[in-house]
Amino acid sequence: MHVTPTYIYKKLFAHFGPQQWWPMDRTYHQNHISDPRFEVIIGAILTQNTAWINVEKAIINLKEQKMLSLKTINNSNIDLLKELIKPSGFFNQKAIRLKSISNFLQETYDGNLDTMFSQSVLHLREELLNQHGVGPETADSILLYAGNKAIFVVDAYTKRLCNRLPFQVNSTSYDDIQYFFQNDLRSHFDPEKIVQIYKEFHAIIVELAKNFCLKRNPKCSICPLESICRYDQKSLE
Repeated sequence: MHVTPTYIYKKLFAHFGPQQWWPMDRTYHQNHISDPRFEVIIGAILTQNTAWINVEKAIINLKEQKMLSLKTINNSNIDLLKELIKPSGFFNQKAIRLKSISNFLQETYDGNLDTMFSQSVLHLREELLNQHGVGPETADSILLYAGNKAIFVVDAYTKRLCNRLPFQVNSTSYDDIQYFFQNDLRSHFDPEKIVQIYKEFHAIIVELAKNFCLKRNPKCSICPLESICRYDQKSLE
């Protein structure tokens, strides 16, 4: 038996409902005359190799110092930046990456995200991947959640799901998984809905992984995908 991403999406959406991810504090940005999409870009860097709860703590620190924009980060003292984002872990690396991408946006697009996101997906993705510390997951998160570009984000949770479900895809390949999901979903949903579908599906997979499909000792008996999952409790990933 094998199943499709569309089938899994519908089943999980019925269970979890809309997630409305990525979170942005629009009131903060309105009050400080900043672009809320910058918060997504910052969050995409900070969430590397850590749980979102730790990112939230770092974002609160940035808010308190009125530094939740790439312009202020670009002009900030790096030691202060490291201290503020310390809760997210790997703060030395992430501070450098935040500085790097903020400088890129300022130098290339004069800090204007409308200009940036007017570029094609392929061109912009290549530019992002050329930035220090930006891999496919980070680049695609920025494109999807900040730029509303139709590109599916693959993370460790998605790979875990592909490894455990009877999907006909290489569960270790980012590119293969992305193509597999996009090809199937695009054939079942209207083009004008596909960006929102990608956002919801990615967020729902995260919820599934956090609550049921754990890396160790998953809660298979109460998982909404239990009837179709092929995971062996005695096996190791």
